[in-house]
Amino acid sequence: MLSRLAAVRLVWGLALGLACALPARAQTRWVMATPYAENFHTLNIRQFIADVEAATRGGLTIQLHPNASLLPMAQIKRGVQTGQVQLGEILLSAYANEDPFFEVDGVPFLAWTWPQAEALNAATEPFIRTRLERQGLTLLYMVHWDAQGFYARNELRSVQDLRGTRFRAYNNVTARMAELMGATPVTVQAAEVAQAFATNVIQSMFTSAQTGVNVTAWDFTRYWYNVGGMRTRNAVFANSRALAALDPPSRAALLAAAATAAERGKTMAKEAEVAMANRLRSQGMQLPTPSEQMMSELRAIGETQTAEWVQRAGPEGTQMLERYRAALK
Repeated sequence: MLSRLAAVRLVWGLALGLACALPARAQTRWVMATPYAENFHTLNIRQFIADVEAATRGGLTIQLHPNASLLPMAQIKRGVQTGQVQLGEILLSAYANEDPFFEVDGVPFLAWTWPQAEALNAATEPFIRTRLERQGLTLLYMVHWDAQGFYARNELRSVQDLRGTRFRAYNNVTARMAELMGATPVTVQAAEVAQAFATNVIQSMFTSAQTGVNVTAWDFTRYWYNVGGMRTRNAVFANSRALAALDPPSRAALLAAAATAAERGKTMAKEAEVAMANRLRSQGMQLPTPSEQMMSELRAIGETQTAEWVQRAGPEGTQMLERYRAALK
């Protein structure tokens, strides 16, 4: 027979052993999908994840799958909606077929300077947030891309120089812009750009300096004309049910990290605009100032596309546009 003291010690020993075998705290593991490789958006996401994991002391961990390695762009939003992944990043304008508000920042020359882009962001954010909430998604933050410009093998003096060329399109707005310039739009994803130029599938494209660096545009083009154009946004969002299921401290940490990522993303985008243009120059590309004729022609195209967007967006679009223009005064 065990003595009373020995029995107590045995019970405590068993309890201590069981406690040591259990995890120190419950851990939640999330998965995030993004279609992009390493650029400033991805670097911002990595810091966002690090901030969340540090603030929750590992209580919430997030595994990032970049470069469309888990889901391609077209499937990411649906993947988050269904809970296949808990977090996702998309180019908002790539989902223009769903809702005109998702493409508004891609309308050429509606918001083509940084103050304009930030005013448009403020005016449209409530509409976009509401639309995503209806689909079971919670918008965490949005970050702009750097300025857009034309990549070409030959010098461009006016829009006429693009007439008849095969022009890379990546959403409805850029396809329509190509049509208005007299070019032929060809849908090509970023990962396929180099091959498309090499095989003459496309002869020109309109995108940022960051994307040009990512696809080593100097291998197949000589010129980049920074026309501002538009500053499209990437949106990062969460599955609303998964977010609601987090314990309050983890949820608060995630939302705080998202707010920080939004502000950090602004700075990173502006820095990338300068750094990536310099990178293009360092690789031998020429970055001429666009002619006044070309800019005038592009602004006229922008006015046409803005009017077309308002028609698609209806009364809410008119309301948003009025709010945006009032903010610029």
